Formats: sequence, C-alpha cells, structure tokens
Amino acid sequence: MSNVREYQALQPVARACAAHGLALRAAASAAAFILLGIAASSGRAAEASAGPDSAKNADLTVDGRKWTPCAAEYGTCRFSGTRDVLYGTVEQHVVKTFSNSAECNNGVFGDPAPGVEKRCAVALTAADSSTAAKAAAAASANADADTTPKSAATVPAALKMPPGQGLRCAAPSSQVRAAANGDLLEADTQSDGTRLFATDQPFALVFTTRPAQSDTLNWQIRDTWNTVRASGHFPVAAGATLSTLNCASSIAGYFAVSASLERAHGQLESRGTRPAGIVTFGVLPDTSAALPTVRFPYEDLHRFGGQGTAYLAPGQHCCDGDGYRPAYTALGLAWANDNRNWYMEEPKNAGTFDPASKQLLPYFRRGDIMRLIQLDGIPQWASPTGKETHSYAPASLAQMKDYMAKVGAESNRTRMTYFPKQRDNYYQVTWEPDADGGLPWRDTDANFLAMYKAVWEGIHQTDPHAVVMGVTYASVQANVAWMRRLGPLGIGRYMDGMTIHGYYDIGTTPSHPPERVADPGNAGTVQGALPAAMRALRHEMHLYLKSGAPLFVTETGISYDIGQAYGKNYPDANVLYAQAAVVARTHLILLGEGADMTYVFYLADMPDAAPGYGIFFELDHTNGAYGPTRISPKPAALAVAAMTRIIDGTETLGPLKATPKGIYAYAFRRLGGGKIVTALWTHDNDAWNAKTGFSASQSADYRLRVDAPGTSGEVTAFDMMGNASSLPYRDGVASLKLSPTPIYVVSANAGVFKDAVTPPEGYVPR
Repeated sequence: MSNVREYQALQPVARACAAHGLALRAAASAAAFILLGIAASSGRAAEASAGPDSAKNADLTVDGRKWTPCAAEYGTCRFSGTRDVLYGTVEQHVVKTFSNSAECNNGVFGDPAPGVEKRCAVALTAADSSTAAKAAAAASANADADTTPKSAATVPAALKMPPGQGLRCAAPSSQVRAAANGDLLEADTQSDGTRLFATDQPFALVFTTRPAQSDTLNWQIRDTWNTVRASGHFPVAAGATLSTLNCASSIAGYFAVSASLERAHGQLESRGTRPAGIVTFGVLPDTSAALPTVRFPYEDLHRFGGQGTAYLAPGQHCCDGDGYRPAYTALGLAWANDNRNWYMEEPKNAGTFDPASKQLLPYFRRGDIMRLIQLDGIPQWASPTGKETHSYAPASLAQMKDYMAKVGAESNRTRMTYFPKQRDNYYQVTWEPDADGGLPWRDTDANFLAMYKAVWEGIHQTDPHAVVMGVTYASVQANVAWMRRLGPLGIGRYMDGMTIHGYYDIGTTPSHPPERVADPGNAGTVQGALPAAMRALRHEMHLYLKSGAPLFVTETGISYDIGQAYGKNYPDANVLYAQAAVVARTHLILLGEGADMTYVFYLADMPDAAPGYGIFFELDHTNGAYGPTRISPKPAALAVAAMTRIIDGTETLGPLKATPKGIYAYAFRRLGGGKIVTALWTHDNDAWNAKTGFSASQSADYRLRVDAPGTSGEVTAFDMMGNASSLPYRDGVASLKLSPTPIYVVSANAGVFKDAVTPPEGYVPR
C-alpha cells in the first residue's frame, strides 16, 4: 500500500490539531525562564512527565504570572483544568492554552527555537495553592481520555494486586453512580491508550451497567485460543453504576472480556472495527529470564519496524501524542518511515530544501525509533508530464541528483546528532512501482536505471554512511521477476541493498497463509509459497548485488479474508486467532529466509485497504481511520510483542534441514554468540480455511536436537504469546508437539545447529 495515502489523510488532522484551542500569549521574561532548566533533563521519561507539583519544580514569576516547570522537550506536561503552557527557550518561546495536559514538542507548539532544547511550564491561577497543585497532579495521573470509560472518572489511582497466579480479578473494589446516558452495558480497562499491561501489573477492569432493576453481571475473560481464563459475577443496582475490579495476570497474551446481565441480558456493543460482545486488552510478555537483554553494537541491527500511527497521549486533544509512542515501544518496533520525497520537500521549485536548517520531526529525535528515508515521487515542476508523479523519471536528472545530495547532507547530520549509535542511513528510492498498483512505473527500463543512478550518486556524494535501496515491488515474486529483468541491465550498481514488500499471494489473509502454494508449477516466480519466493529472491540478490547487501522488507500485512467486511459480528474469535498465527509465521519466514528487517503492517485498522490489516482495532470509525486516538489490541498485536522480544537481537541461521512435510522450523542466534532460538510450527492447508474453521487443535510431533548426543537437561519454550515453560530433553533431543501457532525453543549449544540448517544464499550477518 502507498504511504502517500496515509500522509495525505493525516494532513487535515494535523491542521485541525494546530488550530485546536491555541491562544498565543505574550512571551515570558528571559531571566525568569532560565530557571526552567531545573525542571527536567531531556529524554528522561520519569522527569519529563512530572506533574506541576514536582519537588524539583520551583514556581517562577514571569511578567506578573506564576509558572511551574512541568516537562522537558518531548515530555508530557500534566495538570488539571484549562491552563496556559509556556514552551521554548530563554529568548524564543510561545504560550498556548490546553486542558489537562500538553505534549511538549514542536508538533504541538511549532518550533520557536530551531535546533535548541526547549522546556514547558504551566501557568498557575490565583486560586492555586500547594494543596491544589498536588490534587491536580494526582488527577492528571489518573486522567486518560483515551482509555477510561466515559463514566469512569472515579477509577482509583492505587490498585491492589489480586492474590494468586494466572489471570485473576478481585470482586469490585468500588461501585459508584455513573452517567445515566449510555449503553445498557459497557466495559474497558484503564491504561496509557494501548490497553497493554506488564505481566503481574495491577490494572482496573471497569464495568458500567444501566439496568432498570437490580441485576447480576456475569463476566468472562478468554484468551487467543478462546479458552476462559477468568470469570465471575457480582450484583449491580438499578440505574447507572460503575463497578471497578482490580485485576492482574501472570499470563501474557491477548484477552477478550465478555459480559451480560442475568435479567436484562444485553452484551457489549461494537466500537469502530471491534465487533460486538467483547472489549480487549493485552498483557506483555517478560522473556528476560531465558533471554537477557541483547547488547546491540549498532542500533540499526534491530529487526522489526512498523507502519501506522496512533495518537495516544493521556489527556489528548486531537494529536497531542507523537503517533508512535507508547504503541511502537510497547510492541518492540524500532523502525518507521520518514519522508524526504522530492515532491514533498520542493513542491514548487528547485532550491527550497535547506539541509542545514531542515528540522527532524520531534518523534524521531529520541533516537529509539529509526528512520527509513522515503525518496519516491517527483514534483510537478520537474516532471516530464507537468504533473507530480511516481511513474516517470524527472526531466532533469541533474536536478534530481542535486536534491538528493542535499538530502544526504541533511541525513548525515541528523544521524550524527540524533542517532549516534546507528551505523548507516537507509534510503528507499521507489515504492510499489507495480504496473497494476497505485504508483505504477510507466517509463522505460533505461530511465528507471538512470533515475536510480542519479539518486545513488547524489546521496553518496554527501552521506558516507548511505545505504540506497530498492526496488520495492509489492510482492516477493514481483521483486524476483524485476531483478531478473533489471539485474542484467546493471541496476545493482546503484543499489547498496534491497527493499521489498513481502506480500506473497492474491490476498495475504488467514485463508491464504504464507505456506500455501497457489501455483505448484511456478513456485517462487509467480504466486507460490513464501519460502520458495524468498529463496528465489536471495538468489537474484546474490547474482546482482554486492556481498552482504541488506534486505529490508518494508511492508507486509495480513488482512481478513477476501470478501469480508467489518461488521457487528465480524471478525469472530477464530478469525482473530488465525490472523495472529499467520502474522507471526509470515514475519518469521521472511527473517528466517534471509531478510535483515521486516515491517509489520498495519498498526490499527484503516480505510482504503482490505479490512482487518491492523493489529489493533480502531474504536471510533466503523471502517477504521488514519492516526486514531482510540485503539484496542487484537491477538496479532500480542503475537508481535512476543516475536520482537524473542527474535530481535538475533542473526539468521536459516531453515532446518529435512523437516517433514507440514513442519516449518527456523533457527536464529542471539547477537554476540548467544543462545539459539528455534521457531517452529505445523501447517496443513486442507485443515486451515475459513469454511471449515482455522483449526487450533491441529498438531504434529517433532524431535528437535538441542544438545549433543548423550546429554540430558531442560530448555525453555515460549508459546506464541511469550509464555515460558520448561521442556526436557534426552540424548540431546527435545520432543515437541507442534501446532499452527509458532513456539520458540531457546537452547545453548550452537554447535548442533552448524550442519542442521541451510543458510540463506548470500546472507551475511550484519
């Protein structure tokens, strides 16, 4: 899918946010504002989100008004009510008005002081006192317009841990009156907007009921496999009542809450793309006992990225969040796209892009989410057709080269400033130039090569750490075909690496999983199984690109089945289970067959595409939306969270040799000569389709060698959600019961895998 659609769709949202409730005030005095440096150190979350009563934040008097420092740049300034917020530096700053919170970054305020660290302070009213300030801070700690039910303003801040193990919820800790208007039955969890929680972290499950007479509420919580993990019941009074349960879980994964009233019946209503009958949340896995944190010699060795944004800042107003946090960091996604497209940066005429003054977007400046720099498309003034286009080379390749040299200079400066632990900059030249796609190439092969040459030479002229990549056709098989066509013409001279999109079938869906061979006679060249297509691609790379050239898969998603649509009763639990399994299996195949990095597509359900691509539900629009403010996880989100924690920080060893039909197994090794992680599952397409149901009970026995002959012991196995269990082995072999959902076996003896795998052709660990 073209990122242009998302970019264009978000522009009206961004413009609306810029105009939302912003009142410019007089600048504060420079001398007093110096004291804002006391407030917080940049980049430290604990200080950046400190409330106005923080012990470190002494009140200031500026132009006769009192201010309290509240956040460093990129932090969150939180308070109660509607307040003026001062943002900037001593000499250059602005004041704008917000309610309950403000995100302190240029995306919200503009940039009053380019290239300089900025801070926020919140204005105090005459009625404020130290007690009131503390109360405001406490209120802001609980306030979350995204995740708290509309009537749940009284959710307690201090939650008690329910006793026991597993997923458990105590009887209601409070029952209070709620707003009279609303559904018969509502439920939600209180979180940072992701509806994701740490293992054994207490959280509130809040039910709102509005029966005409006293009643009993029955509730259940089911996991990815539709197994009941917790249940209970409690009495509710007539009228509108809000009941809060304290919950926690030692089990990681996706969970769906259902509920009904014994007398009034009813169910939870649908919200956006989430079907009726459920509300969902997730518990993130902790895999550190078996897999300690990896030390990355370079940050660009991270193996997972994503497409899609969500603005989830607590107390948000339109777009206060940066779009990526907290969702990306919770899921373990370390890459995102950044636009330096010529038609965006110089839309009217040449020479307007200044590499010395171009400011990196605030959400990249933290350095924990890296940039894949997009270069596709040319402006109308440079186009041979007189229109902005992706379909033709520019009229002047010299002008394109000059522009790319400026992009290289800016990107090199950016890397050194914000990404000092990143080895290289990565550029993607074209985006899905498929003839039948949204950005089709209509020009000649010769002009395609000439354009790549201009880009490559321009970027490398100014960026000594540039990795220029292409050709990024939509499917693995199309990339194979085009490399066979363009490789002999010399395109490899202008590609330091390869980017592809990882689609593999006519619809990548639960019923079209990556193991399915749609055309057995042409596997790997037209529609065929993903492993065969990836092997064909690695062969073309080996022929035409330099040794060790990286392979980035910059988009692959799994939608719902062809012909389906969002609806009150769709998708059901079986479809969601199947989607999670296929999402994990697809990305494991891509990495296991030699990709260095892979992007999860898409964060939340969005329009303009087949339904269901999101790994989160979008809760406000029945067909999804770009840049949503309310999301709720699907099983796929928690499968991704487990996969990133287990597979990130590895190098690929390759598929295991001589696996029986229907068994898939890929071995990875942790960086620095660490442990081996083997991902395994089974698949039988005859038992896996929407008509008969996606079988969770399908199984196959497999014996995996994890140690030398004659040895015995235990290894750790993680399920698809990241839950660990001990697995015994005898004579060096562990006996496994495989299912359609991947498991991950962690073992220590790398020597037994040396001759047990087939390394991807030409793959060189980075």
